[in-house]
Amino acid sequence: MIRRTTAAAATACTAAALLLGTGSTTATATAAANAATAPGFLVGADLPKHPGSPWSTGAVTKGLPESAPFCLDGALPAAGAWHRSFGTDVDAGAVQVSVRAASTDAAVKLAAALERKVAACAADWLRTTPGGTASWQDYGKIGVEEDAHVYGVHTSIPDSEPGVHLYGIGRDGTTVTVVNWGRMGTLADAPVPAFKKTTTTAVNKLNP
Repeated sequence: MIRRTTAAAATACTAAALLLGTGSTTATATAAANAATAPGFLVGADLPKHPGSPWSTGAVTKGLPESAPFCLDGALPAAGAWHRSFGTDVDAGAVQVSVRAASTDAAVKLAAALERKVAACAADWLRTTPGGTASWQDYGKIGVEEDAHVYGVHTSIPDSEPGVHLYGIGRDGTTVTVVNWGRMGTLADAPVPAFKKTTTTAVNKLNP
């Protein structure tokens, strides 16, 4: 059940071509340098406080996490990606993945694709999970940099604890980030206001 991006002329042309070539080379070099440099990341203190355990913070690591965030399998490109994982001693975990895209257009398209993937997650999960129940919630946009969007997804199967995930997807220029927080519980248990602050912080830290 589902609930709810002439000679003199020849000289001038040659000079122009050289300038264009230099500009293209510079742009390519800049894009390569940006892709090789990690964007700013959250730390454990930026996440919603857990009542039973402090957050541990992993290292900022180039590439994608070993396991894709729930709902986002195959949606994140490895090129230009960095990630950081977080954990608690009990039932909560989180991961942030940030991608330096090749252009603004590419970043816009990536952010939109991630949003579509999360919005379809509950329905996609149900199609492969007989007997399960799932729901999702659009918690709206946040006015930070080029905007961010927060969603929630809840899943449950018989004889197992329910799980709830929150997603913050945002962009600053050519850099896209997604923060995935999860623990046992339902959408009613999710710390949405605190997670919106986390998402705002994540986007603001991308390009300090």
